[in-house]
Amino acid sequence: MANVPDTKLYDLLGVAPGASENELKKAYRKLAKEYHPDKNPNAGDKFKEISFAYEVLSNPEKRELYDRYGEQGLREGSGGSGMDDIFSHIFGGGLFGFMGGQSRSRNGRRRGEDMMHPLKVSLEDLYNGKTTKLQLSKNVLCSSCSGFILKMCFRFLVTVIPSFLAGEVINEKDRCKKCEGKKVIKEVKILEVHVDKGMKHGQRITFTGEADQAPGVEPGDIVLVLQEKENEIFQREGNDLHMTHKIGLVEALCGFQFNFKHLDARQIVVKYPPGKVIEPGSVRVVRGEGMPQYRNPFEKGDLFIKFEVQFPENNWINPDKLTELEDLLPARPETSTVSGETEEVDLQEFDNTRGSGSGQRREAYNDSSDEESGHHGPGGVQCAHQ
Repeated sequence: MANVPDTKLYDLLGVAPGASENELKKAYRKLAKEYHPDKNPNAGDKFKEISFAYEVLSNPEKRELYDRYGEQGLREGSGGSGMDDIFSHIFGGGLFGFMGGQSRSRNGRRRGEDMMHPLKVSLEDLYNGKTTKLQLSKNVLCSSCSGFILKMCFRFLVTVIPSFLAGEVINEKDRCKKCEGKKVIKEVKILEVHVDKGMKHGQRITFTGEADQAPGVEPGDIVLVLQEKENEIFQREGNDLHMTHKIGLVEALCGFQFNFKHLDARQIVVKYPPGKVIEPGSVRVVRGEGMPQYRNPFEKGDLFIKFEVQFPENNWINPDKLTELEDLLPARPETSTVSGETEEVDLQEFDNTRGSGSGQRREAYNDSSDEESGHHGPGGVQCAHQ
């Protein structure tokens, strides 16, 4: 370190190197009034420089270091790289946004946390796209003190900053009246949200730098996470849509026509020609009627339709007409002949709420066995001890 006296800081205050504490304070007060940004907007960095000079020279340890080794000694001793870095080092960096020296991130400042919010959207919104407004509450820097915690005035600079650095409790009257020393206030923010065609459940929409503000910190992002609501007709799988449609037996055998309202309010007519049979549970596809692709909305997925065939109830036709109906249907399969004795049984309706017949017989058998043996208990068997 250079062993040459440096009087730059003394020159900034206009005092001699041997100036007393009172002389330093008097000189600083005079210059602070002259170059305060509120009174002299054209002062540039002058106010910052004289504030730095006063802070160094009013501190015995820093003044001794400066007197012995000059500005170079302060820079090397503090690990900084110039007056701005030394200034921010002395004042702790993150406390005052105007002082610089924040811990660095991608753009040289500390970064706040992101704010995550769910955004519920319908399948129609994701199909057609939508622009909506979202109202959020967030912290913003106090407009009165700009996040400087305490009111910015001559008395603050001369008396409050040294007290604050010394760890003393700041008087209540010196705090900003608007934010009460909290540095930030609540503000309602209205965001214009654009949901693009083809977006999906769980996809994120990011508003960069719109999260909570704090002094000396780069605001994080507001991130909206899309939450797709259920649709009564359609289910989505990727860019494809799925739906279920019920038809009667005559439609399954003789063709049909039905219509439905699509997600963009179009009336779609679906036709199926006579002579082509629809089996219960079978699926047919309509090409190009699925979801639009994200950022390529003119390309769409497909629509898959699953058919449920509803058979007629009992006694739906006159028995005399059954023969005529059978003549129209494909022939029955031939019944194989069985040699020897046979036993004919009836097929009955099954009521699954009563349990199976074998289970009932087994239960009756167990009950009768217990009654006949006279034994009770978990095993139904007792042994006589000799």
